[in-house]
Amino acid sequence: MSFEIAVGSNIRKSPYFEATVADGVKSFSVYNHMFAPAHFGDPEAQYRALLERVIMWDVACERQVELAGPDAEQLMRYLTPRDITGMAIGQGKYVPICNYAGDLINDPVVQKLADDCFWLSIADSDLLLWAGAIAAERGLNVRVSEPDASPLGVQGPRANDVVADLFGDWVRELKYFWFRQTELDGIPILLARSGWSKQGGFELYLRDASRGTELYNRVKQAGAPYGIVPGAPSDMERIESGLLSYGADARYGVNPFEVNLGAFMDLDRDDDFVGKAALQRIVAEGIRRRRVGFVIGGERISGTSEWHGVKLGDDVVGTVTEATFSPRLGQNIAVGMLAAGIADDAQQLKTDFGDGPRSAAVRSLPFC
Repeated sequence: MSFEIAVGSNIRKSPYFEATVADGVKSFSVYNHMFAPAHFGDPEAQYRALLERVIMWDVACERQVELAGPDAEQLMRYLTPRDITGMAIGQGKYVPICNYAGDLINDPVVQKLADDCFWLSIADSDLLLWAGAIAAERGLNVRVSEPDASPLGVQGPRANDVVADLFGDWVRELKYFWFRQTELDGIPILLARSGWSKQGGFELYLRDASRGTELYNRVKQAGAPYGIVPGAPSDMERIESGLLSYGADARYGVNPFEVNLGAFMDLDRDDDFVGKAALQRIVAEGIRRRRVGFVIGGERISGTSEWHGVKLGDDVVGTVTEATFSPRLGQNIAVGMLAAGIADDAQQLKTDFGDGPRSAAVRSLPFC
């Protein structure tokens, strides 16, 4: 069964769209109302390039929400349970964003561009509308907008070499989640050591959408000696690494503690923030489920696009949120949720992807 996604004006094209088409993209998904390359013909080859060499990703769909103005930090502090006190200009932090019920609604990286300017590099949800509404309701003097900023990812063990050839050896000293505003051949860029993989790399936030093809081709040219290939974030690698995918692994109704984000929660802060009372109550009552890994039995699977229940006997005790075959482990692996009362060594757990029952053995994250 095959489908097409129509290219309409309600779904935006990336500044790198034409370059990825010229580079042979085979499939798109939609993320933050934007076309996002899904693969270029051979996902496993792109996975190998990520692990062994270097790969470039059009991740412009990772949109930015800018908070700018005298009350920008006040709004930023109110939006997240994580304490951002002491953040330096040029620093980023991973910050859970919750609603008033304590549900996780996004998990961006916040970047501090100035004392009165922050960017939130968001997952797939309309955080621009949420932040803007809260700013207006609280009467804050802050402008909430989407800046002209479109990330291009360079990931893998040779990413340092590619990006150093482009910008200079100073990039090798850039700490994780830190960034610098710079340029390449006159193209304005915010260069951050970040990216949605455990293999290391950078994101080049293009700040002039008209120069997307130019930047894409410069990175491709610089990466050629290192075997760079085009691709997209790898489900194989991200599940092996236990990385959270908001939307795929967590939707409304899941709180940060259930998906192992407790280390990023500062509930004892003196100041208020969205969801504080609800999150404190969740901690007091205890979580009902937790995020785990699963090894899935049966024939090799190519991936899943739906959530599937995990059963112990006739009782549904968990959910597989995404599964894939791991080339490194030679097994089907998955991430998902499991009821808090089910032990990690529970036997006879089963799931079904529509082709019959499969065993589901609990594993800790990450797998690799």
